[in-house]
Formats: sequence, structure tokens, C-alpha cells
Amino acid sequence: MPIPAPFPGLVIGYSYLWSHERKKGMAEGVKDRPCAIVLVKSEDDGGHKIVTVAPITHSPNDPKRAVQLSPKLKRHLGLDDEASWIVLDEMNRFAWPGLDLRPISRRHPGVFSFGVLPVDVFEQIKAVLNELRAERMLTRVISREP
Repeated sequence: MPIPAPFPGLVIGYSYLWSHERKKGMAEGVKDRPCAIVLVKSEDDGGHKIVTVAPITHSPNDPKRAVQLSPKLKRHLGLDDEASWIVLDEMNRFAWPGLDLRPISRRHPGVFSFGVLPVDVFEQIKAVLNELRAERMLTRVISREP
């Protein structure tokens, strides 16, 4: 299966680099995880689209700066049964597809997408991002380029 075209709301497998990992000098995330694409910008000088992703985690630092996924949505995406949030006060930006795009599982080595977020969830994401932007509470970690 080919790598999908990126678009906001697509949930991908990605080696997410947290800001605390970057501060330790790491260039790649410790764990591959689902991440939601929140923004796709036009192509850079190398012809790549610039994609911004937000990590999905079981333990957000501040749930007020995240959007919780419902059990129904987690089942739809094929994720585990534990409570999860899309963290929105920290994101990675990279040139698509980049070196950190990952298959969603070993059973599906050619599949890079878990699925798409529903419109209402993406609207929640946009609302939280607008609040965080107004409060200047966003941290963007720039990952490796291709």
C-alpha cells in the first residue's frame, strides 16, 4: 500500500520526538506512536509538503491542553482500550513523508495510516489550538528533514 497523501485529520504512525527528548540532544523519538496531522502547508524548496503532527498518548501533561479520544473512536482507529488524548501544546513539524513516518504495526508493514478523525473531533482540536495559540502555549519540535 503506498504512503498516503497527508491531510489534516489523518492519523499516522510516527516516531514522535518530545521536546524533553530534543533537549537531551536526541534526534529521533524513543517510541513510535499514532499522531494526528493538524496542518499541511504548501511545498518547501525541495518539493515536500510541510506537515505538523500532534502526538496521541495515554498520559498527557495537562488534559486541558489536549483532546480526549472516545472509546468508539479508538476502536475505529484500531487503537488500544486505554484512555488516550491528542496532545496539542507540543507538536512536530517535518517534510512529508520524512524519515520518521512508521507503519502502524508489524502485521501491516505497508500501512502508515490508522484512519481519519471525525469532523467534530477535528473542530475540537482547532478550538484548543486557537486557545493555546492565544495563550502562547505551543511548543513545536522540528524533526529531521528527508
